[in-house]
Amino acid sequence: MAELIRNPQKMKRVQEELDDVVGLEPKVEGYDIDRLPYLDAVVKETFRLHPALPLLFPHTAERDCEIEGYMIRKDAQVFVNMWAIGRAHTIWKEPFEFMPERFLEEKNREIDYKGHNFELIPFGAGRRQCVGYPFGICMVHLVLASFLHSFDWTLPTREQIDMRDEFGQMLKKAVQLTAVPKPRQLRYPHHVY
Repeated sequence: MAELIRNPQKMKRVQEELDDVVGLEPKVEGYDIDRLPYLDAVVKETFRLHPALPLLFPHTAERDCEIEGYMIRKDAQVFVNMWAIGRAHTIWKEPFEFMPERFLEEKNREIDYKGHNFELIPFGAGRRQCVGYPFGICMVHLVLASFLHSFDWTLPTREQIDMRDEFGQMLKKAVQLTAVPKPRQLRYPHHVY
């Protein structure tokens, strides 16, 4: 939400996509999600820039191996820094910019959350992958789609959003987002919202 509020043209694009797919229905359904490619690109871009876990759970090397010129000894613990991967100039063009469109480009269109594309593994990969990722992905898409379909969002003041992260076991915003919703579809009674 913070990235979309900072980039109102991108929020508008998601809302237009929602209007085209969901139409005048009061709520977004699960079957709508597969028909919302720009919303999916926004979620992927958010996971790239703001992964919930900056360091994935550690892995232990089963045997000595060499990776990118580094020798990893058997039984060494390896931490994957998702936060750094999401900001790597060697992987991403303009890595510090919020650009969901990058996931609509031909070369990035097939990047998914399932652990096959190591550029974006917010839920890990392999045997250590989060077992709840299908539910998590579904909920993030549905909640974000519902918020954007039902409301226009603004800041309560003219101040800029503080996008600094607070690092810990989980990554969170250093300063919480405060946003003001305004109903988009005024033909519904207020209790629908």
